[in-house]
Amino acid sequence: MIELTGIKIAVDFDGTIVEHKYPEIGKEKLFAFKTLLELEKRGARLILWTFRAGRELDEAVEFCRKNGIEFYAVNKNYPEEVPDDTVSRKIDADIYIDDKNIGGFPGWSEIWQILFPYELQEKEAEKRLASTRRNILKRLISMIKRTDA
Repeated sequence: MIELTGIKIAVDFDGTIVEHKYPEIGKEKLFAFKTLLELEKRGARLILWTFRAGRELDEAVEFCRKNGIEFYAVNKNYPEEVPDDTVSRKIDADIYIDDKNIGGFPGWSEIWQILFPYELQEKEAEKRLASTRRNILKRLISMIKRTDA
């Protein structure tokens, strides 16, 4: 499995995780939570980076929580950060996922392919198959030895 341990990914909410219906919460974008859950599982630190504040922000965070996503931080670089005039408003992340990118939001399926190109996924699958074949071969040899004994 390709690891993302320690990689910080800043993710926008409106227009990225959900359809843009601000100030309401839009419908989930196809594969949004599935992709975010997999990124989290691979060790990424997900940061919600959104225009929302106050009650609207709380609603967005709760919506994500109900869909299985607990963000590492929300509109902050790390959970304990206390924003003041010495802290930049820009989130310090390794990757930004936002519908305001040049060219717009490509969709979560495309995001996955950008982060994990097919060739990498194919190599991962080949490793799993090779491991499975070795295990099957070991079991067969073991069975033959027991039969011969």
